[in-house]
Amino acid sequence: MAFIHNNPNPKNVRVGDCVIRAISIATAKTWEDVYTRLAAYGFTMCDMPSSNAVWGKYLKDQGYERYLVEDTCPDECYTIHQFCIDHPKGIYIVATDGHVVCVMNGDYYDTWDSGNEVPIYYWRV
Repeated sequence: MAFIHNNPNPKNVRVGDCVIRAISIATAKTWEDVYTRLAAYGFTMCDMPSSNAVWGKYLKDQGYERYLVEDTCPDECYTIHQFCIDHPKGIYIVATDGHVVCVMNGDYYDTWDSGNEVPIYYWRV
């Protein structure tokens, strides 16, 4: 279970587009394609492309299902790293409080090592 640096943003931006980066990596679509699709969803929903409601609707329409992660904090917080150990197969888009990361086959793909972040929910095909 490893952190793999990956930034599909064509300008190598690292802030404010984690939802687009994670979906791009998980779906093997370009950053531009995902951004455009989320922007269209945001427009029809009158909300920002990065809002949970917008990207959640997009993933649901793509056949993804959402699952909640049990809250174990503050005793022993469950982390992205532990999520990877528990999910060695499959592709997931994992949401924390303020961040989104792609997990594929037990590795997490991001622009920074977010392994200690605490997942709240995740999407899986």
